[in-house]
Amino acid sequence: MANQVFRLLSDGDPATGMQPSDFTPPEAFTGDDKREVNHTFFATADESILSGVWECAPCREEIESYPVHEMMTVISGSVTLTTDDGQSQSFTSGDSFFVSKGTKCIWQITETLRKFYMIAA
Repeated sequence: MANQVFRLLSDGDPATGMQPSDFTPPEAFTGDDKREVNHTFFATADESILSGVWECAPCREEIESYPVHEMMTVISGSVTLTTDDGQSQSFTSGDSFFVSKGTKCIWQITETLRKFYMIAA
């Protein structure tokens, strides 16, 4: 993909919005709502760098090794990350945070989360 300047829009693409995605295993959802949608605004040819907007219903995942380096900004909702040393941090609207590749953690969305993301594999 050529170098571009683009605006990340919280509702995804103006024409198509956001599309269903399946990054979250079905058994991780903690309620009847299993909605997960995404719009990738930028991806390198090998998808080692990605940037977009993602939304997911409440869920809980024990992640043995976070698969990528990821910087996120919460648009709405809430997520709590608990690291293997027991430290817990919650992030809500307006918070930006980073998770490094290999981090062992519990990822728990407590209120439907919408976030901007920048991923480096």
